[in-house]
Amino acid sequence: MDVKSAFLNGVIKEDVYVEQPPEFESSQFPNHVFKLKNALYGLKQAPRAWYKRLNSFLLDRRFEKGSVDPTLFLQKVKEEILIVQIYVDDILFGSSDKMLCDEFSKIMSNEFEMSMMGELNYFLGFRVKQMDNETFLSQTKYIKDILKKYKMDSAKPMNTPMGSTIQLEKYPSGKSVDQKKYRGMIGFLLYLTANRQDIMFSVCLCARFQADPKESHLTAVKRIIRYLLSTPNIGIWFPRHSTSF
Repeated sequence: MDVKSAFLNGVIKEDVYVEQPPEFESSQFPNHVFKLKNALYGLKQAPRAWYKRLNSFLLDRRFEKGSVDPTLFLQKVKEEILIVQIYVDDILFGSSDKMLCDEFSKIMSNEFEMSMMGELNYFLGFRVKQMDNETFLSQTKYIKDILKKYKMDSAKPMNTPMGSTIQLEKYPSGKSVDQKKYRGMIGFLLYLTANRQDIMFSVCLCARFQADPKESHLTAVKRIIRYLLSTPNIGIWFPRHSTSF
């Protein structure tokens, strides 16, 4: 579910004034400014104003906000549950009862201009494959984007993310490497660890050296990426019925 022009729905409490748009100046008051009633795109208050509007809308309809994640909302109806996750203007929702999903779609469409995206397949770099008894999350496309960005899609694949005898030092002798590039690679890999615990230790170890990365550190990071080249389809299975969570 996508909210069209979401930020325009936010109500701002501060007094904000803007110049009259070119070609739309008032002939009676050409030197006056406009006072905003609602948020506009580009206004620093706009994202928070939109969140407050949606937050109030959901709470007024008997939703409960997550205690850890303020963008997660839940509604319990007898033995059924409806879960709503918000990411700016994108809204994911699911329920143990299809009727609750239909009702939620209806109340949202009545309040905001919406476009329905159908069943979730891809979101924030995650591929979501839903089956009858399980759901599989992977980041294959995200990995391919990393390989392409750093021109490593033709590199030699590795079977492990890090060698068993490697010793990374904080101040090793060796040539310094581009700090911005190194940090960028670490950033890409850290996001990937949300779904790839097999690289968690290696990435976090390499992340320690972002202040002054050397060639040895960059080589270790590239090995992690070469490991991803050989394992792009690894992900996490979430079985429908499990006592593991």
